[in-house]
Parts: sequence; structure tokens; C-alpha cells
Amino acid sequence: MILIGFYCIASKRNLLKIVIGIEIITIGVNLNILAMGLMENSVEPLAQEMAIVSIAIGAAVAAVSLSILINVYRHYKTLDTRKLRRLRW
Repeated sequence: MILIGFYCIASKRNLLKIVIGIEIITIGVNLNILAMGLMENSVEPLAQEMAIVSIAIGAAVAAVSLSILINVYRHYKTLDTRKLRRLRW
């Protein structure tokens, strides 16, 4: 899932799709944390706690990034990164 997220970030020009790619990477990292916390007959509680904290932080990052996207779209009427880069100068 992490590689799919990186592909989504690298290949897309739409800011919303880039944010979705970042969220896919976050989900992949959480799955890796949980998979590493598995033992033969039990589950590591620290890995579960880390995944829960990571999910909470990911939700906050998603909320902030989506609010920024809404403001960018209201101001510039586009989410295309090529057009937004031209507005820099």
C-alpha cells in the first residue's frame, strides 16, 4: 500500500489525489506497525497503541489538509499543481 501511495503522489497533478495518496501511505504504515506487533500466540499492545495514535494523527492531518484544499479551491478555482505553481511569481 505504501508503494501505491507513493505512485499516487508522484503521478497525479490534482492536490486532492495527492492527499489521498498520503492517506494511503498512512494506512500502509499502520498495517506494517500492526503486522510487526504480531507474535506467535499474542499481540503486542504497544504496536496497537502506536497504530491508534497514528490513526488519530492521520485524521488530524487529513482534516487540516482538506481544509487547506477547500481554501485553495475557493481562492484559485483549481486544484491542479501546474496551474498553482505558475501563480507563485
